[in-house]
Amino acid sequence: MRMWRRAGAARLLFARGPRGDSEAAVRTAVETAMKYVCAFALMLAIAVPTAAFAHGVVGDYIFLEPLITQDPTPANELDILAPSWVKSSDANTYSIAFSIEKVLYADDDYVPRFSVGGGSGWSHVSPFNDRGMQGFGDLTLFGKYAFYYSLKHEFMLTIAAQLQLPAGNTPIEAQSHTSFGPVFLWEKGMGDLPNWPVLKYLRPFGIQSDFGYVPALGGHTSHHMFADAVIEYSLPYLSNNVQDIGLKPPFRNLFLFNEFNYDQLITGPSGQTFPTILATPGIAYVSYHFELALGTQLALNNASRPGTHAAVVGLLDIFYDSILPKIGNWTINRGFPG
Repeated sequence: MRMWRRAGAARLLFARGPRGDSEAAVRTAVETAMKYVCAFALMLAIAVPTAAFAHGVVGDYIFLEPLITQDPTPANELDILAPSWVKSSDANTYSIAFSIEKVLYADDDYVPRFSVGGGSGWSHVSPFNDRGMQGFGDLTLFGKYAFYYSLKHEFMLTIAAQLQLPAGNTPIEAQSHTSFGPVFLWEKGMGDLPNWPVLKYLRPFGIQSDFGYVPALGGHTSHHMFADAVIEYSLPYLSNNVQDIGLKPPFRNLFLFNEFNYDQLITGPSGQTFPTILATPGIAYVSYHFELALGTQLALNNASRPGTHAAVVGLLDIFYDSILPKIGNWTINRGFPG
């Protein structure tokens, strides 16, 4: 469950600092990091067997970890939002975000029900007509509880509490005060559709969605409201549960997806900001140990166009309970696995 959102990046304030050589150095570092991330993931894709999956399982459906939409499934994972680049009307922004999540409770069906986690991010902003700045953003902590699920219908409902602390660099962080509020999440796989000709090819579709309202607890009354949805098509589900069409790894492990992302900062009683509405299409490779996803972002309303001239967003998600099963699968109610 990542806490990185474009709303924070869009509100960065420009500060004094070196530009020119600094921007070139950051761009080179970002490009180099992206190459290393892709090379590492490619080696894992070739070397690691991919017959099984460990993350986001509800019934027979394995849900991917979206780029922006928050994942409803409690999970043991380390999310690294791979180096991202966003070109707006007045600046280039390079950033990398990260978060970690730990399952603390699993029920008698071994379904993860409760998890906690947190994350932050680092950004470098290079305005076209000013000097650049860089630093860490807000620290976000969360708890997530899956209060209802149906394995038969590949369906899960989750509620989360999100706490945002202004612990980063003041010019970089999205908020200058503490915020706290609820997030509602749900996901549904379409595997319970009839296995009829033509209609059966809709069964690999899945939907994940979130809605959150995180008001300020004090200071400037800036309240964050967001809603996201992702529609995904699982080629693993197609091959394993519908019809094997002869796909081989890595193509057999791919997900095609498109996210719709809404963000708005409601500022005080006198008015509110314009909403940011984006589409985030992409592709993801999911294996037993990790997920690698890559996407871009497209503006869907006039208010979003100045901030999204071009964008590349990536994700490397490590399922650490498959690498360190003894520690990773520990829960409060079950202890260490036998």
